[in-house]
Amino acid sequence: MGLIILLVVGGILGWLASIVMRTDGQQGIFLNIVVGIVGALLGGFLLAPLIGGGSITQGISAGSLIVSFLGAVILLAVVNLVRRGAVR
Repeated sequence: MGLIILLVVGGILGWLASIVMRTDGQQGIFLNIVVGIVGALLGGFLLAPLIGGGSITQGISAGSLIVSFLGAVILLAVVNLVRRGAVR
């Protein structure tokens, strides 16, 4: 059950991050899920010690959702930087 919740929340966070970074038209639902989960892990490892929120893999809370969303946005910014040479 935890894996299904992680996929759903990761997909929603990936979709929201792609809307913020204006890459929603280029991505499908599968890539949104991947971006959301990888962004959650990235945010959990890099941002959680700085901000104080937890990783979404430890449990869903407001702090973990914010950290996961920021991780997904950072991931999309890095991908845009590598792909296009500039962040949108």
